[in-house]
Amino acid sequence: MSRGEPGAGSERWFRHQPARAPRVRLVCFPHAGGAASSYREWGGLLPPEVDLLAVQYPGRQNRLREPCVETMEELADRVAAALAPCLGLPTAFFGHSMGSSVAYEVALRLERRSGLVLERLFVSGRAAPHRVPAPSSAPRDDHELLASVRRLGEPDAGAYDDPELLPLVLPSLRADHRLIGAYRPERPAPLSAPVTAFGGESDPACPVEELAGWAELTTAGFRQRSFPGGHFYLVEHRAELVSLVGEQLTGAPHGV
Repeated sequence: MSRGEPGAGSERWFRHQPARAPRVRLVCFPHAGGAASSYREWGGLLPPEVDLLAVQYPGRQNRLREPCVETMEELADRVAAALAPCLGLPTAFFGHSMGSSVAYEVALRLERRSGLVLERLFVSGRAAPHRVPAPSSAPRDDHELLASVRRLGEPDAGAYDDPELLPLVLPSLRADHRLIGAYRPERPAPLSAPVTAFGGESDPACPVEELAGWAELTTAGFRQRSFPGGHFYLVEHRAELVSLVGEQLTGAPHGV
């Protein structure tokens, strides 16, 4: 299809919010236990030049019947392959929490395998892969896992209190936490794309000082910005955050 638009088969992997006058494509990666719907309100806040694809990991929402992916290598490989037909526009990535690490790994694969350099990698609420502190302890059971998610202020945590929804959403949450818990690259390679890191000033999962490690994973420049709030600061400050992302992609102020 023209301009690398998502075609047949890509609807499993991406939720597309088309731009009115597309000049750049933003691919958004959800947090652990999250889904493409996390970015459902972004399209209306981005500049008209920015086309949006939200990644849908297997094992949730319209992919509920598919097995979850439990290793970073497999997930990044599969997302990179699914993106290959969608690269007709200049492309940037945004990832939150686990999505930051997935976005980085996919960007690395695209650089190495096809020579594609992102316009920019936006990371949020996650330390650089080689700077993530080792966890003091992992949740021992589902009760502890759900308690840890609630402490972070997960915006969709109400689903975990619904006895009918819980069996549908818990497997992807478990799988994502196993995936990100096992992901500890010792010597990750720097990208040729610039990186912008965002975070919440009171995020217990990623203190803002830990964001600076992303500067070591780019040869093209690094920016950092923090917002009031915790791990899910990006819900409360959605409009301002999306405006900044759009401004960095288009070079023109937008919205707030």
